[in-house]
Order: sequence, then C-alpha cells, then structure tokens
Amino acid sequence: MKRAIYPGSFDPVTFGHIDIIERSAKMADELVVAILNNSAKNPLFSVKERVSMLEEITNHLPNVEITYFDGLLIDYAKKMEASIIIRGLRAVTDFEYELQIAQTNRIINSHIDTIFLTTSLEYAYLSSTIVKEVASYGGDISNFVPEKLVHRIYQKYTNVQG
Repeated sequence: MKRAIYPGSFDPVTFGHIDIIERSAKMADELVVAILNNSAKNPLFSVKERVSMLEEITNHLPNVEITYFDGLLIDYAKKMEASIIIRGLRAVTDFEYELQIAQTNRIINSHIDTIFLTTSLEYAYLSSTIVKEVASYGGDISNFVPEKLVHRIYQKYTNVQG
C-alpha cells in the first residue's frame, strides 16, 4: 500500500492546495495531508482550525487523512510510514528551493521519495500569503478559496482589527 504525505502550512487552504490534494489522492492508496505546526511563525489560523477546515474541504476523499506535525518532515513521514512526499510547484523559483529540500530528505532517508506536482495553470499565481493580503484589505477572495471558508477568513481580520 502506497502512503503519500502532502505537507504545508495551509494558512488558509486555497484552491491551489485543493488541486494538489485531489490529484495526489488519485495517485496514492492513502494521502496524509500534514499541517506544519511551526512555532516560529504566527499563523492566522490555529492548527486545530486548519485541521477542521481541511477535513471539511476533503471529506469527499475517502483516502485522505488530515494530521499535523512539528519538527522535520522527513521524520514525520517515516513515523507515518509514508514512502512519498508530495510537493506542489507554482514556478521555477519553487523548484529550486524544493529540490534542495528533497535532496536533503533523500540523504536523511533514502526510502522516501519526493514527487513534484505542478499546480494547475489557473492556480499558478495563488498562495496563502496572497489570500491573506487581499482579505486583510477586505478584497474579494472568492476566486482563491472555497466559498465555505470565505467568511471564516474575513472574520479573522475583523477579530484582529476590532
């Protein structure tokens, strides 16, 4: 059985993330979507909130499990018995960075491979950072995230500002 892991911050989850999740779920028997709990960052959403949002968005995919981790991805992938790490690429600049990480992970654990998926063209520009920037000014984010998350994202900025 092939278990893959797709890590990220997903703060918030975007249509680009969903695209990679849905395509990855077709390639693996099991897909673990793993949210990085990075204490060095100040995320908009808590890990618990991001788990909840991802579970809601992926509930139509029976082979997807949502988890979270801290520490090294390669160690978590081994703990989860994943043999594949999935990484999404939007541009060449993403590839340069991701290649270094993939090569380092391969040296640490040669039993885990990294597969790069290019984001579908309609989402190549999209990032969580862009979503947060637009939302912070009250801009329309309906083309970036699922409709059921739009209000939650705007609400975060209402709570932060008010």
